Amino acid sequence: MTDYADVPDDILAEMRAICDGLPETYEEQAWTGRRWRIRKRTFVHVFAIDTPRGPFTAMQFRSEGPELDVRRHSGHPFFAAGWGNNVLNMLLTADTNWTEVAELVTDSFCIMAPKKLAALVQPPN
Repeated sequence: MTDYADVPDDILAEMRAICDGLPETYEEQAWTGRRWRIRKRTFVHVFAIDTPRGPFTAMQFRSEGPELDVRRHSGHPFFAAGWGNNVLNMLLTADTNWTEVAELVTDSFCIMAPKKLAALVQPPN
């Protein structure tokens, strides 16, 4: 059986720094971990899981187009969510490239947000 754990504070701080810069988003408790939403649509979900192989933290997000296919087949740190055609997970570790995470979160926001809000978003530098 899988046990759910709290998301580490340092990861939540990084995610908040990214998501707080996106228009009209809000954070809330998810069934496990935390999620960020635009209106009532989740664009990123961060969760921690304790497994027999040890604990890990992951981010679930939306992707599309060629980037989705590349990430879906690239392996670590990406893995399939098991549901949804455009949903992926990414392991978040000490080696995580937070610039890449910011790009993925911003893209996921733009996929889920109304077009007028998505048009307000500048890609992260």
